[in-house]
Amino acid sequence: MANDKFREQAERLLAPAEVTINGPEPWDIQVHDERLFARVFAEGSLGFGEAYMDGWWDSGRLDETMARILGSGAQHLIPRNLKTLRLALAARWTNRQNKKRAWDVGDQHYNLGNDLFAATFDSRLTGSCGYWKEATDLDAAQDAKLDLICRKIGLRAGQSVFDIGCGWGAFMGFAAEKYGAHCTGVTISREQVSYIAERYSHLPVNGMLQDYRDATGRFDHVVSMGMFEHVGPKNYRAYFETAERLLEDGGFFLLHTIGSNRSTNAIDPWMDKYIFVNGVLPSVAQIGEAIEGLFMVEDWHNFGADYDKTLVAWYEKFHSNWDSLKERYDERFYRMWKFYLLACAGGFRSRNIQLWQIVLAKRGVPGGYATVR
Repeated sequence: MANDKFREQAERLLAPAEVTINGPEPWDIQVHDERLFARVFAEGSLGFGEAYMDGWWDSGRLDETMARILGSGAQHLIPRNLKTLRLALAARWTNRQNKKRAWDVGDQHYNLGNDLFAATFDSRLTGSCGYWKEATDLDAAQDAKLDLICRKIGLRAGQSVFDIGCGWGAFMGFAAEKYGAHCTGVTISREQVSYIAERYSHLPVNGMLQDYRDATGRFDHVVSMGMFEHVGPKNYRAYFETAERLLEDGGFFLLHTIGSNRSTNAIDPWMDKYIFVNGVLPSVAQIGEAIEGLFMVEDWHNFGADYDKTLVAWYEKFHSNWDSLKERYDERFYRMWKFYLLACAGGFRSRNIQLWQIVLAKRGVPGGYATVR
């Protein structure tokens, strides 16, 4: 009887999203275990995601299921549970992204194995949103994004660039190869440092295992792609102060980040546990407050819809390569990775989350900045 009550509540919550329990549409939720409903109301999004990992429910179009749910706002109508409250309190009262904890996401996510990321990402291992304006495949979209960044900062041969959170060195390699730049970057992943050293040994590219706050030197430009989501609101000011300190006068700092429509101190509990521990998506207000007195905004470009395409392309590549991975990763991991990629695609499709490229200068460009698209 109790479970019937939870099922009825779930049906009411899903009705505005036009998602039906065991319905005929590909985005409808097919329930394999009736305990799902009680689990979701007890544990919220964490229970919803874990139930998918455990095979309690499925969807033929998981990305569209999540787009509809997130677009309807149904996720906000589930009462907060104890785990959600604990996460919110921890984010409010502690610095979950301090120097000691900053390394956690490297161990949880970026050190999983380069085989997994090679089977998911493009040939450069670019772990952030591609630019699909004229691209028709994943590699072209990522090269277009990297070229867009180079053009936005006006990169010229011989200039130096510092990459905060350089990942597998995709930008640094591209900027060195195509523009003749000298690039230095930092990451908290040993796997990424090793990859950079091996792949780009013939280029003026240097990847270092270091917290961004400890970076030194001065550079013509500073860039950062897909890293600010790990910084945390308590460290936003220190992050921008670091960028300002590293940047030569007259240069640009380009920030490429996922953004939230509302200010918050904590990420979704499922994402926090399984994908990006201690992560937080920044809002316009939080970024604006953090840069005040340090930088002038020259350009703010939102192309979040392109992340939907990127994530679907990542999933399709991962799925096509699963046979080469399944000896190392089990079925529950497959379902976790699929949920991560397609749930995020749904988030961008619903415009629940955004992708921003922000061009910043210390004192502004005399005569104005020429917008690049």
